[in-house]
Amino acid sequence: MFIRSLLLGGVAGIGLLASPALAQSTQDNVESVTVTAEMLAAARNGIQTQTGASTFTVTAKDIQNQPGGDNSQLNSVILQMPGVAQDSFGQLHIRGEHNGLQYRLNGIILPEGISVFGQTLDPRLAESVKLITGALPAEYGDRTAGIIDIQTKTGVFDDGGAISMYGGSHSTLSPSIAYGGSSGHFNYFVSGDYTTNTLGIESPDGSSDPRHDRTQQYHGFAYLQDILDNNSSISAVLGTSNAIFQIPNQVGLQPGGVDGIVGLGPQDPGGSGNFLLNANGTSAFPSANLDERQREITHYGILSYLHSAGSLDYQISAFGRYSSLFFTPGDNVGDILYNGLAQTAYKRDVAYGVQAEGAWRVLSDHTVRFGALYQADDTLSRTSSLVLPTAPGGAGVTNPNPLCTDPAQTCQTSATPLTLPDNGSKHGYSYSLYVQDEWKVTDKLTVNYGLRYDAFAAFDKENQLSPRVNGVWTPTDTTTIHAGYARYFSPPPFELVASNDVALFNNTTAASAGGPNDTPKAERADYYDIGAEQKFWDDWTVGLDSFYKMSKNLVDEGQFGAPIILTPFNYAAGRQYGAELTVNYTHDAFSAYANASYERAVGKDIVSSQFQFDPGDLAYIANNYIPLDHQQLGSLSAGASYVWEDTHFSADLLYGTGLRKDGATPNGESVPAYVTVNLGLSREFDVGGFNGVTARFDVLNLFDEIYEIRDGTGVGVGAPQFGARRGFFFGLSKAL
Repeated sequence: MFIRSLLLGGVAGIGLLASPALAQSTQDNVESVTVTAEMLAAARNGIQTQTGASTFTVTAKDIQNQPGGDNSQLNSVILQMPGVAQDSFGQLHIRGEHNGLQYRLNGIILPEGISVFGQTLDPRLAESVKLITGALPAEYGDRTAGIIDIQTKTGVFDDGGAISMYGGSHSTLSPSIAYGGSSGHFNYFVSGDYTTNTLGIESPDGSSDPRHDRTQQYHGFAYLQDILDNNSSISAVLGTSNAIFQIPNQVGLQPGGVDGIVGLGPQDPGGSGNFLLNANGTSAFPSANLDERQREITHYGILSYLHSAGSLDYQISAFGRYSSLFFTPGDNVGDILYNGLAQTAYKRDVAYGVQAEGAWRVLSDHTVRFGALYQADDTLSRTSSLVLPTAPGGAGVTNPNPLCTDPAQTCQTSATPLTLPDNGSKHGYSYSLYVQDEWKVTDKLTVNYGLRYDAFAAFDKENQLSPRVNGVWTPTDTTTIHAGYARYFSPPPFELVASNDVALFNNTTAASAGGPNDTPKAERADYYDIGAEQKFWDDWTVGLDSFYKMSKNLVDEGQFGAPIILTPFNYAAGRQYGAELTVNYTHDAFSAYANASYERAVGKDIVSSQFQFDPGDLAYIANNYIPLDHQQLGSLSAGASYVWEDTHFSADLLYGTGLRKDGATPNGESVPAYVTVNLGLSREFDVGGFNGVTARFDVLNLFDEIYEIRDGTGVGVGAPQFGARRGFFFGLSKAL
């Protein structure tokens, strides 16, 4: 793009032909800018090390080779990586952790938001997606289950882009555009897309198109870079996401009875009990008429200065993220009858901070890396709840019939709903410091050791000094062995910590079960990891990795209350361990991979946010380890792709033994195992004088597997969800 624009200028200024000297000068300038950009990118990547960690990388080409290509959601890409299990709402669990993911763009932390359904980041902006897990080096902290580091497209190496239309089953329609290029020292990449379909959230009953599940989503992204000189650059990343979701309904149900009034707890629509709620004279309400909605908005920005000269590279970045969630019940009476509560809720978090890191090559065999991070959060919560009174003394109260004591008899409690406002705001901050030394002991052995200090102040104040050490040994050119230990300190997600006034709902149908509301604490853990990778011939690579983690105040999350938002809580003690096997094969135009994992994740004694839980469950868990609700014992992902002339064939699959559900004990059983298979076909061709046209056809869930992700039971589980049924999708794109 730079050559074309400059030569056009030459034509206008000096005649029909550009001089050979000018053309050569232009070519030299382009090569100089490209070389400088490559050098600065290498310096930026060298500031952060993954020495000793388990790292898995998917490139933009790999993404395009999967069924769906870059029309897929980011979680679908990550699900094909080792040790990843899927959950409802697009959640991911890595090595038995509940979320615990930290997202980075070009190495810079993207603060967490409060969105649940919407995915802020889109695969089409990624040059590569890297999952970093295991015993992490000292530069990684806070969320340590896995680091999702996305290297964004820049426009400096590949001018051009594409405009496309993609759609199909579930009334899916998704136009998108992406374009990148450079002009002089300035490089850029921009993308935007819109998606609408009738399967915005997982089906609650296994139907292909559940009742009331429309979504509309918008995404925008921009990467801008100005190369200031041969040693420095300034870059900006800007992004936005706006998504509206209907909450899907189970059909054919009516509000069920409950066995008590104070402390109703989770409802069982369609069940029976000896009290029947009656709001404003209504006790019947078809479930198909419920009309809950949730809107999630995210804006983010990063501004970075990078300098590389001599033995020192450093980068200083400022970042920020705005995130909001707005939930409306639609029909207040319906929500009260089913849940005992109809709540309109607005929640917002504004996060901002500075990240500064550097790498200093002190000696030929020692590289010292160091950094500092500061982040502040301002949260706001505005809720208005409609509930029914259930005890004497409240205005408009009609008490349950005191003579109705026979469990087989149905009585009614009827009242005018009360409005309970509950508003709050909070400021919190955290900061981290680290230093580490990468020491090349010999040509075959590298040791990376360091210290990290973390502190935070929000609903609680805590800190920790954490040692880290990793070693990588390459006894042969085809064998790599790594081992590491990391001490972790992971505060609960500040923006998700519940701030509601529990006592406000006493003597109402939204009353808690009576447990305390202790503040969530930071998780402290010891993590061990050891693994090996072996290359066979030129085509095969096999890897085996194992891990063991012991935690105090293990952080988990559950879905409680009306808005679909996750709330953190702690187990006093936790253990997670397992192993992963990876196999990759590449030969000419054919490539294939398979990732298998086994994991166990257990916790004991819930010690925060206890009022959210059933008293019987709390009593049992206080003295017994239970599987965490997101534990999936076995996971398998596999895929293959083949290029024949201009036609690309691809396939992938997911297998899981299932997440947990309640049995004789909390989380005592698992939902049934499942397997889903996807196919993709794409071909590039020229038509009607247009070149660079690509058509694609994808079949997702080829065998129309009907499988449960959740059955609605389990510790911290809100409602049942099923995976997407079979879908047929078509796409057409034109290169720009």
